[in-house]
Amino acid sequence: MADQSTQSIVVNADPRAIMDVIADFSAYPQWALAVKKAEVIVPGAGDRAKRVRFLLDAGLVRDEYVLDYTWSADGLTVSWDLVEGQMQKAQHGSYVLEPVGPATKVTYSLTVDLAIPMIGMIKRKAEKVIMDTALKELKRRVER
Repeated sequence: MADQSTQSIVVNADPRAIMDVIADFSAYPQWALAVKKAEVIVPGAGDRAKRVRFLLDAGLVRDEYVLDYTWSADGLTVSWDLVEGQMQKAQHGSYVLEPVGPATKVTYSLTVDLAIPMIGMIKRKAEKVIMDTALKELKRRVER
């Protein structure tokens, strides 16, 4: 498994509002620019999906993959693991939400193991761009 990358951002909203956006997979193509389709294929408890299929098109990187999600009882953490993918051998990620006054610190951690070889420095740069973009898009969607 590859090294884990982690980034954080402060979002001007309460954790529940942020987690509701994270859990609304069908809306991802509206705000997560690289996600062309997100489809819940196994519903979970309440409005939290267990398994989701994604179609990603980020220019040079295109992939279709399925993730299994685990939602914490306190509503502050969601994590996921790759079930199947074309370009990925493994993926583990999480969002951890931490209230900070009226705002929330969102920490995104991601570990990806690609099926194709890639120079470590290029892979780390790509992960940084992906994570930075994802956090900024999430912030923009929640604060709109």
